[in-house]
Amino acid sequence: MSGRPRRIAHLDMDAFFASVELREHPELKGLPVVVGGRRPVAAEDGKDYPRLKDYVGRGVATTATYEARAFGVHSGMGLMKAATLAPEAILLPAHFEAYAQASRAFKAAVAVVTPLIEDRGIDEIYLDLTNVPGESMELARRLKEAVRQATGLTCSIGITPNKLLSKLASELQKPDGITILGFDDIPTRIWPLPCSAINGIGPKATAKLESLQLWTIGDLAKTDPAWLIEHFGRSYGAWLHEAANARDDRPLALSRNPKSISRETTFERDLHPRLDREQLSRILVDLCERLAGDLERKGYLAYTIGIKLRYEDFSTVTRDQTQPSPIADVASLQGAARASLKRVALDHRLRLLGIRAGSLVKIGEYRLGPGIASRVAEPGLFDHLDP
Repeated sequence: MSGRPRRIAHLDMDAFFASVELREHPELKGLPVVVGGRRPVAAEDGKDYPRLKDYVGRGVATTATYEARAFGVHSGMGLMKAATLAPEAILLPAHFEAYAQASRAFKAAVAVVTPLIEDRGIDEIYLDLTNVPGESMELARRLKEAVRQATGLTCSIGITPNKLLSKLASELQKPDGITILGFDDIPTRIWPLPCSAINGIGPKATAKLESLQLWTIGDLAKTDPAWLIEHFGRSYGAWLHEAANARDDRPLALSRNPKSISRETTFERDLHPRLDREQLSRILVDLCERLAGDLERKGYLAYTIGIKLRYEDFSTVTRDQTQPSPIADVASLQGAARASLKRVALDHRLRLLGIRAGSLVKIGEYRLGPGIASRVAEPGLFDHLDP
């Protein structure tokens, strides 16, 4: 231990998938663009690119430019719904191989500044800058320039004493921003933000907090922790108070050999497995695609695929499916997820859905069979349920 105050950076690529696409199509910069679906859509006569209103299918938005987000479009949204919000937005198919390549490039570039990196996914990382010489603003500019030189893309960076605060800080000046905060800045910069700004406070928890007249992070920080525990349970209630006061001593997870890789999402509203089965299928397909991208980028195959469901009452169940040989492609992930779903009681509304790859093996240590990457994924993971 150096005895120096911790200095943790959170680096988040700006609208990453969309930005990679705009790098290939610079003429689309400044326009509302949505990335999603697995097949290109035919453009209308006289138009160079297809519009979202022309899409027909059950695909989901992988990401959107900030101009499209201004219409309310966001990742995980069904493309048909997105078309009602931004019908003239341009629709581009996703190219996950290009995203994985750009991800590897920006992470290799920033590792020159510090090798102490926690990989949080294809487009975000934490870096420990505690013992790196230089002022925080200087280091942030070095990191941004390294990313730009390696990829031609922009990122936003937050530098603070811990991971939770840095994650918050990196969102404050998006896109292409730098935010540097100390604990003294919390009352003026963090407490006025809505509670939902904290990673881990989802829509349902936000609604409950608001029903209790807790609107901002500052309101939450000044609330008696015992009262929060009474209303939210011992673990989550105590965490809410700690998070609102930006107390977080988690170290960076620097292991290069993860035990598992997972993707999950909390819904804006609770979804019923039967009444909302098409939307749930789209969401799980998107999670499988993202997990497949993570596995490819990190160079792993998985023997065990698990699903995670959280019900409307906050109870959680998991189910695992072990494969005879390791997998990493989208279609195989979907097949394992479908098998696990058949072992779960799907009779209550869901608030969270996730998929996990475990029992990992490096691709170089296992010989892939022919055609593993060419299988086509299709929606319908909840189609075994009657409407």
